[in-house]
Amino acid sequence: MTIALTGFTALSFDCYGTLIDWEAGIGAVLGPWARRQGLDVTVERLLAGYAEHEAAVERETPFRLYPEVLAEAFRRTGAALGRRVDDGWADRLGGSVPDWPAFPDSAEALARLARHYRLIIVSNVHRDGFAGSNERLRGDFAAIITAEDVGGYKPGDRHFRALDAALPGLGVRRGELLHVAQSLFHDHVPARREGLPSVWINRRHDRPGWGATPEPGEDYTYDLEFPSMAAFADAVDDAFAAVV
Repeated sequence: MTIALTGFTALSFDCYGTLIDWEAGIGAVLGPWARRQGLDVTVERLLAGYAEHEAAVERETPFRLYPEVLAEAFRRTGAALGRRVDDGWADRLGGSVPDWPAFPDSAEALARLARHYRLIIVSNVHRDGFAGSNERLRGDFAAIITAEDVGGYKPGDRHFRALDAALPGLGVRRGELLHVAQSLFHDHVPARREGLPSVWINRRHDRPGWGATPEPGEDYTYDLEFPSMAAFADAVDDAFAAVV
């Protein structure tokens, strides 16, 4: 390990891809749409194409709420495949966030981590979407920072500016904060810019490609890597047990 897990008092989390299986959620709409269109394309290929369109919509229109981003990214994905995505399908994806499943280990890992740290959400989503997701996560979060709150999307800096502003009210010093995320593109790139130590939850460790996340186009770093939230929580429990 390159950092001491016992040296932190708070964890900031990306949610979608890290705690919530957004690829399963998005694929559950894109896959049936593609079959209805008669397209012979895998869900992995659909996700890879979708990833670039979602990032572009977020970059071009940072003021849009996430359901609108999802719908427009879906339309662009369809257009790139030579198919129209009608409003019914676009709205189906846009409204699907609360239905996206949590990874099986997320809720239990968050409960264990909450014994040692204050937990903070820093997410590219709208408030209502995260509220639906947290019914699955059952997380006790000291602060929740969404794209709706900051008027922008990661990998932009607005989430991290808001995070910095929130820390004093939480009684957390900047040097006591560790960022935890799956997406190198959305989270580890800006964490590096911000000088934040980070943990990569490599949910796709057993699959090739980038899935629903674009390949990072800027430098990134991370201090620790785990294949799951359960493995990260195990390491934290072990680290704190060793200093008792």
